[in-house]
Amino acid sequence: MKALVITRFGGPEVLELQQVSDAHPAPEQILVKVEAGGLNFADLLTARGGYAGTPKPPLTAGREFAGREFSNHDASGRRVMGYTQWAAFAEKTVAQRNLVWPIPENWTAEQAAAFPVNFFTAYFAYWKAGLLDKPADSRVLIHAVAGGVGTAAVQIGKILGIEMYGTSSSEDKLARVRELGLQHGIHYKQRDYVEAIKDLTRGEGVDAVFEMLGGEHVAKSVKCVRDFGRVIVYGAATGETPILDTRLLYAKGASVHGLWLSYLSANRPLMEAAWKQLSEWIAAGKLHPVIGKVFPLEEARAAYTLMQEGKNYGKIVLTIG
Repeated sequence: MKALVITRFGGPEVLELQQVSDAHPAPEQILVKVEAGGLNFADLLTARGGYAGTPKPPLTAGREFAGREFSNHDASGRRVMGYTQWAAFAEKTVAQRNLVWPIPENWTAEQAAAFPVNFFTAYFAYWKAGLLDKPADSRVLIHAVAGGVGTAAVQIGKILGIEMYGTSSSEDKLARVRELGLQHGIHYKQRDYVEAIKDLTRGEGVDAVFEMLGGEHVAKSVKCVRDFGRVIVYGAATGETPILDTRLLYAKGASVHGLWLSYLSANRPLMEAAWKQLSEWIAAGKLHPVIGKVFPLEEARAAYTLMQEGKNYGKIVLTIG
């Protein structure tokens, strides 16, 4: 079968379309004929060899997919979307049964491939922040608000009735996210977001920050929270090691929490509870994956490059098969 292979660790140039052996499911797995795959920052890190647990190359790329389940050796089964650690960007993939979900009836394969990683991550960010059952005046700062997780977090925040602040490098992107429900956009290239949060909240700060930049931004995010606020760290898109002097936490009783979907996905009861709520919101028409650009699998290097340059809005999706 055809697959996108990471031939060695490095940038987009290490990606090659190759013929690989067919995927075969274990007893607790299902086999899926893949129609689309969602590209995530974790996929960039995997290609670079910087994602924890990455096997040595060559390996098939991708962790998020949509397609049809094989039934009786025929790809005419139910339409499904799912999450796996590796090998999603191929004509066929396997996944744990509990990490595969039915595609909503009116969604395309591209929309479905843009759902699992972003929306589960955003949901768990609100959960870790203690904002699913929130006080009436809760506030959150969402970094990279125009990205895949960011646009998902805005949609969930709107449902929860949370006042949302978001950072982006573009006024155009901020304008588009405001249409999803963002109340306060911060163009971080024109204004320091710590000062912006201080001004916009009249010096009070926010209850939580969703942080995936790394470097100095963990400490800067702590400065944005009010008393007992939480910084939820789920990435390091700058490629810089997070820097935090924990003494900064003392004055406000603040805390920093890690969030890693690869770890949480192994907790079946937690994932089932999250899906129960997410599926209810989907059924009510309140969640819609935001897709910025779609590439055929043959143009995967261009898709990875676009994400690497940080120029994408919403989700980047690859069509497969």
